[in-house]
Amino acid sequence: MLKNRYILLDRDGVINQDSDSFIKSPEEWQPIEGSLDAIALLNRHGYKIAIITNQSGLSRGLFDEAMLEKIHAKMQQMVEEKGGKIDAIYVCPHGPGDECNCRKPKPGMLETFASEHSVDLKDIAFIGDSLRDMQAARAVGAIPILVKTGKGQKTLSNNPGLHLLFFENLYEAAKHITSEK
Repeated sequence: MLKNRYILLDRDGVINQDSDSFIKSPEEWQPIEGSLDAIALLNRHGYKIAIITNQSGLSRGLFDEAMLEKIHAKMQQMVEEKGGKIDAIYVCPHGPGDECNCRKPKPGMLETFASEHSVDLKDIAFIGDSLRDMQAARAVGAIPILVKTGKGQKTLSNNPGLHLLFFENLYEAAKHITSEK
């Protein structure tokens, strides 16, 4: 059995469609084509999945923790219907102006994940769609991978000096990761 092999994923814009007005209900949570299959593919190759997500809609009062749990329950159920599993979800509930260590690009959620799962982040991929995802990955020595979905294409266009792996979507990234073995 493979031990402590994880892939870290941002949520909005990577697994599901992002929205500038936030994802505030299970009805608004809609998967990006292929993303649920990507998680199942990674699982079949021995990877566990952990979500690392900023959810400032909590601090903004746009939804509460009970609603966030319902959104995540829908996500989990839809992933399971494709034969996959999400092993852990880490959420920063704070807003951009809050002084916390967990809001990406700060490394707090990744450090908490590493501590709770006793893993070294150096060989773990963190797949996201924003510059702050890439910065958080680099801050802890994880492998940053950008997808062009969500804010990804804009992130690439606005940061031409980024030197990292990037893919059209999560499924393409998952195919790349699972073909390296």
